[in-house]
Amino acid sequence: MLTIDVLDKSYGDIRALDRASFGVSRGRILGFLGPNGAGKTTAMRCIFGLVAPDAGEVRWDGHAITAEDRLRFGYMPEERGLYPKMKVREQVIHFGRLSGLNANDAAAATDLWLNHLGVGERGGAKLEDLSHGNQQRVQLATALVHDPVVLILDEPFAGLDPIGVESLSGTLRELAARGAAIVFSSHQLDLVEDVCQDVAIINRGHVVLAGDLDELRARSTRRRLDVVVDGRSWVPESEGVTVVDDNGRPHTVVGRDAPIAEILAAASAAGTVDRFAFEPPSLSDLFHEAVTT
Repeated sequence: MLTIDVLDKSYGDIRALDRASFGVSRGRILGFLGPNGAGKTTAMRCIFGLVAPDAGEVRWDGHAITAEDRLRFGYMPEERGLYPKMKVREQVIHFGRLSGLNANDAAAATDLWLNHLGVGERGGAKLEDLSHGNQQRVQLATALVHDPVVLILDEPFAGLDPIGVESLSGTLRELAARGAAIVFSSHQLDLVEDVCQDVAIINRGHVVLAGDLDELRARSTRRRLDVVVDGRSWVPESEGVTVVDDNGRPHTVVGRDAPIAEILAAASAAGTVDRFAFEPPSLSDLFHEAVTT
């Protein structure tokens, strides 16, 4: 298990991490979420020793992470960390060797992952000659080439087309099924909700919500109310109603104990009810509530 335990980190007067804590077990995928500047990248850099926390500890399987442990970790930063003029296959082999693979194993693993990710035929091309999406695939290959036990991904879906997103989602599930502990950060909450079993939401350096996603949704005091009357979204005129814009499609969030029978009667009086759904909040709802309250 990868454990981030009460990490503190300040840069002058800016407190990037404020007793931040969460964990991810082997075989699980955790979405690490938060607004821009919330502390996500600092926390991920602490895992790899790129940033030293002022207090707290990062542990793997109960012990402080060693340099040897980190050789089995994979990291895909949001910013490009590869050499633009170096050929793709040579580059992935190079990173495999840095992670401790011998030349033959690094070459074999490179070919496997480049083919699996759909860029095997571009192995002889320079990275700078690839599209943004294919550069993203190569960056992912360098994080996977040494078969990591921990995989940390920062905005891995950026620049990928729908087929690429589907392929990467499947790859993450395969890796988790083989026992890897996976953390990825993304602003694409619909993808996080589809792929992750666990989430940790950080705001202003402090983890404000963490746990199994299904349990968090069921335990929430809020519920998602989606009502369509005469083909249009309908919002009840009741206390405690919040309208949330979900990718351009507004929906209503109400308390778990909202008077549903009364709301349904009001909707029926307003016209023909095409849809009436009262269900646990989405990840987007949980995120909005966690970072705005």
